[in-house]
Amino acid sequence: MAKRNRGGSNTDTDELPKAKLSLTNLKKSFRLFNYLNKQKWKFILGMLFLFGSAGVGLLFPIKSGSLLGMFGDTNANPSEQLDKLGSIGLLLLVLLVAQGLMSFFRVFFFAQVTESILQGVRNDTFASLIKMPMSFFNKNQTAELSSRIATDVNVISEAFTVNIAEIIRQTIVGVGGLILMIVGVDWFIAKWFIIIIPPITIIAIVFAKRIRKFSKNLQDKIAEANVVVSEALTGITSVKTYTNEKHEITKFENKTNDIKNIGLKYGLFRGTFFAFVVTFIFGTIFFILFKMIEAKINGIITAEQFGEFLMLSLFVSASLGGLPEQIASLQRALGATDRIFEIIEGDSEKLNLQLQATKNNQRASEIEFKNVNFNYPSRPDFNVLQDISFKAEAGQTVALVGSSGSGKSTIASLLLRFYDPISGSISINNKETKTFDLTELRQYIALVPQDVILFAGTIKENIGYGMPGATDEEIYEAAKQANAYDFINTFPDKFNTLVGERGIQLSGGQRQRVAIARAVLKNPSILILDEATSSLDSESEHLVQEALDKLMIGRTSIVIAHRLATIRKADKIVVLKKGVVIEEGSHQELILNESGFYNKLSKMQFELG
Repeated sequence: MAKRNRGGSNTDTDELPKAKLSLTNLKKSFRLFNYLNKQKWKFILGMLFLFGSAGVGLLFPIKSGSLLGMFGDTNANPSEQLDKLGSIGLLLLVLLVAQGLMSFFRVFFFAQVTESILQGVRNDTFASLIKMPMSFFNKNQTAELSSRIATDVNVISEAFTVNIAEIIRQTIVGVGGLILMIVGVDWFIAKWFIIIIPPITIIAIVFAKRIRKFSKNLQDKIAEANVVVSEALTGITSVKTYTNEKHEITKFENKTNDIKNIGLKYGLFRGTFFAFVVTFIFGTIFFILFKMIEAKINGIITAEQFGEFLMLSLFVSASLGGLPEQIASLQRALGATDRIFEIIEGDSEKLNLQLQATKNNQRASEIEFKNVNFNYPSRPDFNVLQDISFKAEAGQTVALVGSSGSGKSTIASLLLRFYDPISGSISINNKETKTFDLTELRQYIALVPQDVILFAGTIKENIGYGMPGATDEEIYEAAKQANAYDFINTFPDKFNTLVGERGIQLSGGQRQRVAIARAVLKNPSILILDEATSSLDSESEHLVQEALDKLMIGRTSIVIAHRLATIRKADKIVVLKKGVVIEEGSHQELILNESGFYNKLSKMQFELG
C-alpha cells in the first residue's frame, strides 16, 4: 500500500512506490488498453503525431544551427546571405508551425484516449471495490482504498497524457541527436559529448535520488511533529487535567531536534549537489564549447557545423536530462496500475446488481442456526462462535444477550453473509444461506445498528436509500411509521434538510429514526436490531422503541440487546457467553433460573439502575 504523507509539502504522487521497469510489469500495464474500445484509432493517430513532432524536433536544431553558422561565413555576398537567411527563417517558421500543430493534435487525441481509459478504470475500480467482502475492508484502511481511485488513477492519467509521450519524444530527440552529431557533424566533437555527459548524468541521478530520500525523511519527521501537536490539541482536556504540559513540550522538542538534525544533513547534501552542478555541469558545457571553437579554428569543422552541433547538443542534453524524471513517473504509474488492478481483479462478492431496486414483498421468514462455528480470517486461532444452534420461527422476535465479545454482532454478520461459517449451517425457510443469491438474500434483511451513519445528503435521500426509486409518498409514509415525520417537518427545509457528513447535523435519536424509516421503506422479512437504543436518552429511546415495535410487527426479528428491559417481550432469548449458547428461553423462564447467567445479568443491571 502507498504510504501517505501526514503533514508536509510532498505530494501524494511523490510518496507512491515505484514498480520495477521490467518487461513483465510493462506487459501488465497493457491491461489498460482493454479500455480503449472505439478510441483505438485515436491512439494510433496520437502516436503518428507524436513521432512526427519528434522528427520535426530533430530537424529544428539542425536548421537553426545553420542559421548560427552564418556568423562565421564572412566571405559570402551580403545579398546571398540575406536570401539564405530568409529561406532558413521561413523553413524554421514552417517547422515551428508544423511542430505546434502536431503537438496540439498529439495532446488532443491522447487526452481523449486517456479520459476514455480513466472513465472505464474508475468505474470498474469503484464497482469492484464496493462489491468486495467485509473481510477485505477489515484488512484495508478506508483512506488507502479511496486513494486508489483518486491518487493512483491521477498518476495513470499523467503517465498517458505526459510521461509516455515525453519518454518516446525525448528518446527520439536524444538518441537521434547523438547519431546526427556523429554522422552529420564530426566525431572529434561528438566523442567528448558521449564520453563526458553520460557519467555526469548518472552521478546527477544518484544525487537526485539521495536528495529525494533526505526530503522524504525530513517530511516524515515534520509529520511526526505535527501528529504530536494534533494529538495534544485534540486531547487538551486530558493534557491539562493530568498536568502533562511539560511532557508534551518535551515530546515536541525531541521531534523538532530530529527535524533540525536531518535538515542540516539535507542542507549539506544539497550544497554538495549544487557545487557539483556549478563545477562539473557548467564546466562540461564550457569544455565542449572550448573544443568546438578549437575545432573551428583548426578547420576541423565549419561554422555551419559549429552551429548545428551547438544546437543539437542543447536539445540532446535537455532530452536526455529529462528522461530520468519521466521514467520515474512511468514507474509510479506502473505501481499505481498494479494497485488498481488488485482491486479490479480481486475476489469480489458475486452480486446480482439488477435486483437491487426490486421491492421486497416477502413476509416473515424462519431462521435456523445449526452447529455454527466461526473465527475471523484475521484471527484464525480464536473461535468467536462455538457450536451455535438456535431457531427463530417466522414472525418471532429472538433476542441475543451476553457480555461484550460473546459473539452477538457476529451472528448478525453471518446472517447477512458478510462472512460464512467455518462449519455448520445457517438456513432461511429451510434453505441454506450459502445457496441464496447474495443480493436476493440481503434484500430480505434490514439492519438498524447502534451507531447509525447517514450519507451526506438530504433526509429524503437517506430514507430513500432503503428502496431506490421510491416515491415521495412512500418516503413520507415510512417516516411516519418511524416516528420521524414530525421532527423532520420542524426543519425549515423539511425532507430536503441536509444531514451533514455521517449525519452530524441530526441528534442520535433522529438518526436512529431516519435509519428505521429506511428499513420500513425496504419492507424486509427479517429485521436485525443491533443495540439500536443503547446510546439514547430516555425520551429518544421511547420514541425509537415505539418505532421499532411497529417495524417488528409481522417480521422475524433478531434483536441484539444490551438493556434487558427492552427485550422482555421477546418470544425467545438466546444467552451467549464466550461464543457459546448457555441458555435459551423466554424472559420469564430464564429469570426463574437463579443460578443462570441471564438472571445474574438482570440483577446486575437492576442494581446499576
